[in-house]
Amino acid sequence: MAGRFAPRPTRTTVRGGHVPVPGSPDPGQSHDPDLAQEPAPALDLGLTLGPLRRGPADPTFRTTPDGSVWRASRTPEGPGTLRVRIEGGEVEAEAWGPGAAWLRRALPALLGADDDPTAFVPRHKLLLATHRRRAGLRLTRTGLVMESLIPSVLEQKVTTHEAYGSWRTLVRKYGEPAPGPAPEGMYVMPDAWTWTQIPSWEWHRANVDGKRAATIVRAARVASRLEEAAQMDGPAARARLELVPGIGPWTSAETVQRSNGAADEVTTGDLHLPGIVGWALAGDRDADDAAMLALLEPYTGQRHRAARLILLSGRVPPRRAPRRTPGNIAGL
Repeated sequence: MAGRFAPRPTRTTVRGGHVPVPGSPDPGQSHDPDLAQEPAPALDLGLTLGPLRRGPADPTFRTTPDGSVWRASRTPEGPGTLRVRIEGGEVEAEAWGPGAAWLRRALPALLGADDDPTAFVPRHKLLLATHRRRAGLRLTRTGLVMESLIPSVLEQKVTTHEAYGSWRTLVRKYGEPAPGPAPEGMYVMPDAWTWTQIPSWEWHRANVDGKRAATIVRAARVASRLEEAAQMDGPAARARLELVPGIGPWTSAETVQRSNGAADEVTTGDLHLPGIVGWALAGDRDADDAAMLALLEPYTGQRHRAARLILLSGRVPPRRAPRRTPGNIAGL
């Protein structure tokens, strides 16, 4: 019976990029991942765009009952809102705001047109089953660095619950309402200059410590140079980001996976991922980064995809300790 039915959504599968989209067709149906609207392999909007959502109340990301995915982005041409849905096996997309034309041009890459899922060859039964079950997975490429970098910095060494709350607070307070007929409560994240002008006490109120706030400010001051990394290969892009003090391997990997669609850039330095990969592939819940990379070595070129499929499988080691209690910097 293993592999016949998709597992129920869990904290781990959500981290793998699982976002339910109302009315999504069953896996195996054909969807179009580009603007040509020609027959194509299955595309699952929830799996493909899911990694871009920072929590269920992310003001820059929304799903609606008609099966649409809405995104509010700050593009090189200005703020814009994008609505994407699949109807009758074809992609329907609309965009509003000064950045609308840019969002339309970037849509194929956003929906995985630059990704080649056939390059992945499963070498473990778990990955074979999950790869088949999640056939609609494509690795998105946003072409936007800062919109993935800033929330990734916020997620450094805190729980996702804390980081998501900080992101919501800052975007709603310092961003701007999403252009067009976006769902109520959607916002475009602040521009680079605005990030540098946030007072220290507002970072504190948003539950962000001084180290993470300083990292975001340093990155925002060189935002134009960091955005150039979206056109580089994975290692070069990560090297560019890591020139900024406070941005290390964990943050750079989490960023380029989204901005560059980097199929091989696996996250290291994570508290849980090595143990999850070790448990799923070798029954080793105490695996470290070195052990994880050794297990993923057969998937060189596709290691990020392999890690995502492991997360989407829902196979995790049994919990041995209580969840970490979220901090409350704002209450200090």
